[in-house]
Amino acid sequence: MKISQEIKRKIIQIAAFGYSNTYLGNFVGGKLYKGTWKQFCNPGMNCYSCPAARLSCPIGAMQAVGGSIHFNVSFYVIGFVLALGILFGRAICGFICPFGLIQEVIYKIPFPKRKLWKGFIYVKYVLLAVFVFFLPAVSTNIVGAGAPAFCEYICPVGTLEGGIPLLAAHSELRNALGALFSIKMCILIITLIGCLVVCRFFCRVMCPLGAIYGVLNKISVYHMEINRDHCVSCGKCQAECPMDVDPVRNPNSAECIRCGRCVSCCPKKALAFKFH
Repeated sequence: MKISQEIKRKIIQIAAFGYSNTYLGNFVGGKLYKGTWKQFCNPGMNCYSCPAARLSCPIGAMQAVGGSIHFNVSFYVIGFVLALGILFGRAICGFICPFGLIQEVIYKIPFPKRKLWKGFIYVKYVLLAVFVFFLPAVSTNIVGAGAPAFCEYICPVGTLEGGIPLLAAHSELRNALGALFSIKMCILIITLIGCLVVCRFFCRVMCPLGAIYGVLNKISVYHMEINRDHCVSCGKCQAECPMDVDPVRNPNSAECIRCGRCVSCCPKKALAFKFH
């Protein structure tokens, strides 16, 4: 029996999620893995403070290094992310990102579904510029170190995967809760509701890592090609796209996560993903 493209993608997503979160036993005591693998970054969004996490979050690593007292540039992290983006574009989001899988599971829950207003897709670029690059460099504490602003003030991934499990395991942390955690919980709730209503809400609206990969979609080695001699403009590919992209008009849109659903549904086989 031939396995469909979507099932293959789900298998890869689950394998990537499992590899990224191998230390499930740490949830019991609220411990964090801090071994050798934490020196390396996850290609997708997975919080460093998640008890089960094996790898670091690239967005958190960028801020930690950029906001240090020496204002260094994390060439390893930036180079790692750029290399993945140039090779695969947002296929990383569609196949490897742990939080991408979580969003897709949430979207499966029965709930009224809606289309996202197009203007919201630009929010993630503002968050990337302001909270990942700008604020950690200019907003510093008494010793001159910048705060990881996106992680500290916004990131719902960190609240869900790291904040809530650690608070559940450590009463001393619960006693120190303040207004900031309340704000982050509100952001998380809005995000989760958004994921119920809109497929991959966080990816499309809030993810700074997705913004980086999206910019590189146009030039990535792994890309979409369309055979316009075969295309009959039936619109099935656009109707099937979970990211609300029209592959015929914009085959390598910054929103395309290379999931392959448009390729599978094309009756004329006019769409294909290929390496240059």
